[in-house]
Amino acid sequence: MPKIKTHSGAKKRFKLTGTGKIKRKHAFKSHILTKKTKKRKRNLTKSGLIHKSDMNNVEHMLGLK
Repeated sequence: MPKIKTHSGAKKRFKLTGTGKIKRKHAFKSHILTKKTKKRKRNLTKSGLIHKSDMNNVEHMLGLK
């Protein structure tokens, strides 16, 4: 049985926290920033956690399952 490969796109986008949750960055922060408010851009800078409904897919891509 071969080893499971890690999805290379996922390993660049997600990090595991100490408690086993998966951290992510927000989208829509790279361009067309003139129409977005300061508050919206500031909040997009912060990292967040993935939703529990996406947990299975992301764990599979990272080779955690």
